Amino acid sequence: MRRKDREITEYSEIVEVIKNCDICRLGLIDGEYAYVLPLNFGMDQDEEGKVTLYFHSALEGHKTDLLKEGGKASFEMDTRHELEYDESKGYCTYYFESVMGKGTIHILGEDEKFAALEKLMDHYHPGMNAYFNPAAMPRTLVYCLKVEEMTGKRKLPKHM
Repeated sequence: MRRKDREITEYSEIVEVIKNCDICRLGLIDGEYAYVLPLNFGMDQDEEGKVTLYFHSALEGHKTDLLKEGGKASFEMDTRHELEYDESKGYCTYYFESVMGKGTIHILGEDEKFAALEKLMDHYHPGMNAYFNPAAMPRTLVYCLKVEEMTGKRKLPKHM
């Protein structure tokens, strides 16, 4: 990372940034190019603190074909966006927090779907044990990204 002064070095702080994000952009390998998808997500940490991100989609389509190939993927997410513009000085900057990383994609089995979908719901409705219709599960592909590496970065205004 070029700007070491903006690096988030505490793992727990990186996890907090993830918790504050609404969308995760997942990058899959698609021939010569990256295939980048904005997705809703859920998150979990195991006993050792390792992060797993959970996603869902339809059972078919280009994304699903790429997911079934498995393998490696990258991700990016960001939050706390604020534009600062001082017209008199001709100065413009943007504040943010972000997390980037990479890992391995795994399609979950039927016995793992329910718990993963609960993690997705909890991300958007924390502590509510929000209901989702289990009748949709047979029509839903659920997969995860086991995060192997991630970094965080932030630039916040002095008032935050």
